[in-house]
Parts: sequence; structure tokens; C-alpha cells
Amino acid sequence: MGDTLLMKLRTAFRRNPPIAYLLSRFCAIAGLVAIVLAGAAAPVAAQTVRQLAYRVVHATYGNIGTYLNVIENSGDQTTVKTTVHLKVSMLGIVMHREDAQRTEQWKDNRLISFHGVTDTNGKTVVLNGQAQGDKFVIHSPLGTIVAPASVRPANPWSANCLQSTAMMRVDSGRIESVKVGGGEPTTIQLDGTRIPVREYQIVGSETYNVWFDQQGVPVKFAVDGPHGKVTFSLER
Repeated sequence: MGDTLLMKLRTAFRRNPPIAYLLSRFCAIAGLVAIVLAGAAAPVAAQTVRQLAYRVVHATYGNIGTYLNVIENSGDQTTVKTTVHLKVSMLGIVMHREDAQRTEQWKDNRLISFHGVTDTNGKTVVLNGQAQGDKFVIHSPLGTIVAPASVRPANPWSANCLQSTAMMRVDSGRIESVKVGGGEPTTIQLDGTRIPVREYQIVGSETYNVWFDQQGVPVKFAVDGPHGKVTFSLER
């Protein structure tokens, strides 16, 4: 008889559950639904990846290698990965070799971190930089270097490079003051096609010329240094 009474109570409980039980079940289900909806409604940052590959030509020695920027955008964050392979030869003898891997992290148009490894003729230089407050602190073989937060690496992957008067040399970490000028419209020859661009000059210890097309892509840049002019032309 006890078993029969227990079965009746269970049946009644299922047909008319207590309010507390109903509320607990409702809250559990509502919580699960809220989690699912929140996950479905959460915005997904659009991610884009763009590659800018350049052939590198020395004014005297001709084609000397390649320079690649891979630009990854995700919301307000940008990662720029640079790969450099340069070799200068004369009569079959390698006179200069340079290989580098560098990574820049940007957030809201500010350089947040930098890591670079450059091997020049067998000598390796490692740079590490980090945003700290209103400064950018660089650790290099030259020691600890403190730069303004607005510092830009010497890597013209976008018109961003024109927005500062402090430039970081990516092979040494040295900071130099630069003046940015130009912006006049002109045309250049690129892979047999003449295209409209705007030309800018970045003048420091060396002079950089950068040409941006109508979409803001750096299609060409050149460095006029003590060892001759080196030109980087975008391969399309």
C-alpha cells in the first residue's frame, strides 16, 4: 500500500509540479536560451588578409631580392608580418646578404608591439618593442630606447607611416626624427602600366619616397641611402 501511495504522489507531482520546481526549471531553460541568443547575437569582427609583395632593385646591382608585407585586419587590431630576402652579388660573389622576419601589432592606429629578427651577413639583431603608457619602449643591442607613442617603423605598409615625425629603424631600433612632405598627384609606370598615384617624401638621415595609388596602397617606395638607391615595386 505504501508503494501505491508513493506512485500516486509521483503522478500528482508530475501533473501539478510545485511552484518552486516550475520556477527552477523555467530559470534553467531561460538561462540556456539567453546564452544561445547572446552567442548568436555577438558581433564577429570582420577579418581580412592582404599581401603586398615587392621586387627589390638596386640602382647599381639590379634585382636583389624580395620584400613581403602580410597585413591582417580584425576589428580595430592589425598585424603586419614582414619577410625580407636580399642578396647583392658581383661576378658570382655574394657581397651582401640580408634576411629578416618582423611582426608589428597595431590597435586603434597605435603601435602596440614590435618583434624583429634581422640577419645581415651572418650577424643577427633582435628587436622587441612594447607600448607602455604614453611611450613605446624598444629593447635592442643598442640598449633600451624610449620613443614617443606615435613612433612608426620604417615599413610603409599603409599611409599610416605618414602620421608621425618619429621613425624607428627596423634593423637597429634607432629612433630618428623625420619630416613628411609631398602628396602631389603624379603617375608612375608599374608592370608596363601607367597608374595615378600620390608621391610623399619622408626625410631623415636617409630619404624615403613612397607612392600610394588611389586605393591608398603603397605600390612603390624607394630608399636613397649611402650605398645607392633601392627601389621596391609592388608585383601585381
